[in-house]
Amino acid sequence: MEKYEKLEKVGEGTYGKVYKAKDKASGQLVALKKTRLEMGEEGVPPTALREVSLLQMLSQSLYIVRLLCVEHVDTNKNGGSKANLYLVFEYLDTDLKKFIDSHRKGPNPRPLPPSLIQSFLFQLCKGVAHCHSHGVLHRDLKPQNLLLDKEKGILKIADLGLGRAFTVPLKSYTHEIVTLWYRAPEVLLGSTHYSTAVDMWSVGCIFAEMVRRQALFPGDSEFQQLLHIFRLLGTPTEKQWPGVTSLRDWHVYPRWEPQNLERAVPSLSPEGVDLLSKMLKYDPAERISAKAAMDHPYFDSLDKSQF
Repeated sequence: MEKYEKLEKVGEGTYGKVYKAKDKASGQLVALKKTRLEMGEEGVPPTALREVSLLQMLSQSLYIVRLLCVEHVDTNKNGGSKANLYLVFEYLDTDLKKFIDSHRKGPNPRPLPPSLIQSFLFQLCKGVAHCHSHGVLHRDLKPQNLLLDKEKGILKIADLGLGRAFTVPLKSYTHEIVTLWYRAPEVLLGSTHYSTAVDMWSVGCIFAEMVRRQALFPGDSEFQQLLHIFRLLGTPTEKQWPGVTSLRDWHVYPRWEPQNLERAVPSLSPEGVDLLSKMLKYDPAERISAKAAMDHPYFDSLDKSQF
């Protein structure tokens, strides 16, 4: 790792520590992610190698944070050998959460411009569609995982689907509870067979949050999370969502009637509200796909040739 000069620790990712560093040869800023990987007798587990090569392939998209290279570091400490994989990503200095926060608090609170929300959402759908077309679910989309290049107005998906070889902990290393705010109802209700629709629920929550500048469903436990959702969208029924009452964690909940979604996002255009309602459908089979979302009339006024 002498190729890189570590500058500062920028966070704890889902899989381990993340450092801002500089490539000494080129001067390029990079994000180094040290992954905690159980090394087998035969070295790096094949599942991990497969995931890393998948990540490299996916990161050819402009809307996914680019994995530049992978460094394999052996440390031999008193006879026992331990190995670390460092994933080297392009470095971006801000994310959508910080960006929304800067519009909500600070000296100059102001809404995000509607054209910017439209552009960011389109790029997010494009990145998600790219993952889904390669059979990869992200499973943890949230504003903190969406990095921004503010100069170019580009949004990139980070922390992508290393979901199988690198086991995702339920708590992150900083002991903060992994946020439930963007988690789809089928996951909250204990469904084990979930699909690309889980990511589209998260995209809907993120869309609403850009408009509102605050989370749509800020629950602090799985139960509270469901109640937040049910209070706005109504308690789901078998008619709306066949099979819902046989999901593992289904209980009998109070019966709430659906509220008008416009009230939650008052500044959003009717087309925007329509698209949001399609992203927040209860039945995962009915939820709009990323690819179909990009063709929604909400994006008609967007110049798509720039993407």
